[in-house]
Amino acid sequence: MKKTAETRSVAAEPAETPATAPPKPRGRPLSFDRDAALERAMHVFWEHGYEAASISDLTSAMGISPPSLYSAFGDKERLFLEAIERYNQGPGGFGQRALTEEPTARGAIQRLLEDAAAELTRACHPLGCMMVMAATNCSVAAEHVQTALAKRRALGIASIESRIRRGVDDGELPPGADASALANFYATVYQGMSMQAKDGATYDSLMATAASAMRAWPVEVRTRVSTAKRAGRDDG
Repeated sequence: MKKTAETRSVAAEPAETPATAPPKPRGRPLSFDRDAALERAMHVFWEHGYEAASISDLTSAMGISPPSLYSAFGDKERLFLEAIERYNQGPGGFGQRALTEEPTARGAIQRLLEDAAAELTRACHPLGCMMVMAATNCSVAAEHVQTALAKRRALGIASIESRIRRGVDDGELPPGADASALANFYATVYQGMSMQAKDGATYDSLMATAASAMRAWPVEVRTRVSTAKRAGRDDG
């Protein structure tokens, strides 16, 4: 197994086209690498959050002027939504890969949490999950941004629930397992891991959290009974 709130911010959602497409630059060609500038903007939002990241912070990191930012990206909000999309397709894509690549539901959730432990503590980018950290402490003025992130968080929980429900249908989990409650539980664990990483938690600490969370995974009761009976016969 590989090493990877309001409740959702699991970086485990399918990539989604932004609601408002970024404006195409008009006039003469851009004098800078738009893709590289977007990457740097993503890191600024990831580190400081949406509202705390000023235009000055962004243009300084991106190496462009404010007029160039507006020409290439429209405005701060559209730039942020593009940065979120980039995050989901890049550093934040580990969750969706875990859910789609692992052959079992348990394996998918365990990999998601273990990959989170690694990704959330990497030194090459800001700590924690951008989806969790970027909209904390936002004011009413950023309501549209908060709504967009809440929608993505809901999609993340739905992805986890869908994978768990498939595990129930396949007989991997007990028939009465509550896929919705489990999805919310593991999404909450992920969000907590993100906050801990931001506060300096280590990879080993987050791996311990992931291991503890997996102990809550439902196990068929009769399997436990059968195991106990076998153990009793062996002792006899």
